[in-house]
Amino acid sequence: MDLKGFVEGGIASIIAGASTHPLDLIKVRMQLQGESNPALVQAYRPTVAALNTPNGYISLHIAPPPRVGLISIGTQIVKSEGATALFSGVSATILRQTLYSTTRMGLYEILKQKWSDHSDSDTAKLPIMKKIAAGLIAGSVGAAVGNPADVAMVRMQADGRLPIEQRRNYKSVVDAISQMSKQEGIASLWRGSALTVNRAMIVTASQLATYDQVKEMILEKGVMSDGIGTHVTASFAAGFVASVASNPIDVIKTRVMNMKLEAGGVAPYSGALDCAMKTVRTEGVMALYKGFIPTISRQGPFTVVLFVTLEQVRKLFKDL
Repeated sequence: MDLKGFVEGGIASIIAGASTHPLDLIKVRMQLQGESNPALVQAYRPTVAALNTPNGYISLHIAPPPRVGLISIGTQIVKSEGATALFSGVSATILRQTLYSTTRMGLYEILKQKWSDHSDSDTAKLPIMKKIAAGLIAGSVGAAVGNPADVAMVRMQADGRLPIEQRRNYKSVVDAISQMSKQEGIASLWRGSALTVNRAMIVTASQLATYDQVKEMILEKGVMSDGIGTHVTASFAAGFVASVASNPIDVIKTRVMNMKLEAGGVAPYSGALDCAMKTVRTEGVMALYKGFIPTISRQGPFTVVLFVTLEQVRKLFKDL
């Protein structure tokens, strides 16, 4: 097995993930908007005895707070939690990229080589369907490996939006994984794993296949040479396609992973389908594209940094 693809992909992914972490954190906060604040019910004892209610209380429905956008949430985080809060959970991001992205990038390159007539993946011209198939397989394996870090990352990013007394206050990704294992069982580390795998398959297939395909088209038509301009253009196209394809499942994944289970309590969602149905029923279909602006704002720069860095690392490692 050629390990060079894993090393190259891992280095590029860690740099891309760490540098775009604040945008990912804002995306998670936006995806959770409206979830824990559906029409709240508060009870007040009436002053008029003539009110005929079973327990002597009347209920008032209070509308959820208005949703705010990317810049507003970012500003609010900095004001209320400090600038360093934008990097909450960055240790989990680094671990996630080390496990998930290293695996998916390396495995994708191996499959490209295996399914191509060429030994060098740079010269391989695979049909688009084979690229997609390679992405689906690589994404599923990478997601299964990296799910514990993914759960820890979502929780650490979302912690600041909770009331102080309800925060988990994980000190690091190791502490997060350790506490989850002790308090909720080892199985909690793979909570939402089906969603993670599905999302990773969609993201990897759309992102890597689109990048390769667009890059090949640009070079074949002679629009640009094989340089930074080509890499950036192909990266933006890949980031856009991946964002559109993955956002709905990303919203559901975030909510399932973030749900807090109290001892003896009932889980907010029984599973991914239940979460999707409740989300659509209470917030509308477009709630599945909640956080899309920060998703594309993060996915664009992430994908550009990922592939531009990857191409440069490949040059360095070419003769190794």
